[in-house]
Amino acid sequence: MPETSNVSFHRSAELDAESPTLIEGLPGHGLVASIAVDQITDQLGLEEYGSIRSDSFPPVASFTDGMVQDTVRVYGGTDPDIMTLQSDVPIPEDAFADLSQCVLEELVDDFSRAIFLAGAPAQSEEQQGDVIGVATTETLKTDLEDAEIELAADSGAVGGVTGALINACYQADVPAALLLVRADPRLPDPAAAQSVIETALEPLVEFDIDTTELREQAEEIQRQKQQVAQQLQQTQEQQEEPVRGMFR
Repeated sequence: MPETSNVSFHRSAELDAESPTLIEGLPGHGLVASIAVDQITDQLGLEEYGSIRSDSFPPVASFTDGMVQDTVRVYGGTDPDIMTLQSDVPIPEDAFADLSQCVLEELVDDFSRAIFLAGAPAQSEEQQGDVIGVATTETLKTDLEDAEIELAADSGAVGGVTGALINACYQADVPAALLLVRADPRLPDPAAAQSVIETALEPLVEFDIDTTELREQAEEIQRQKQQVAQQLQQTQEQQEEPVRGMFR
């Protein structure tokens, strides 16, 4: 990592959780991780534990409730013992090393295992929401099997910030699991986020999250997609009508 790197964790509260699970919710394909972890953080009432700052992060001002906040934040809670890692902006590639360094050097002692979420393009609507798991340790592999999460049968690779983080955990012998979720390749996919919560995170972490809001968001997106498809079809038919008339 370049010597000019300047990354640090700024603690804003004490973490009461004992050996919590860290769940990563950074922006990625279909925004699946962000949507899922935002829902978890809000419903469990997690408190901000601290923030990660780096010169490599985008110079963006994030704000909520009339107050500016850091773009990359860590939350925690005790019912269950859990931590979440979230960002309001996509993490650029030149910041992957900084973020990984901070997680491994300043946060690793605070959690017992990490769960990373990554979206992958679904090849069909039927495939959307399918989840497969990958582990860095035999113990976590067993946890995935006990939670009835299908293990990845084929070889593969995961890039982006999630791939960088799970690779860093693997290299440092930090117990971590990757949940790979099939998602819409074009739009934010709350249905895929709902699926990964219900079929994977709930049995793994042993909590109960109400995903009604995500289902409603997914239904609204589906309605909008159908409306766009109908409008496109009508436009196409109107454009073809004069051509048909020329050959009568």
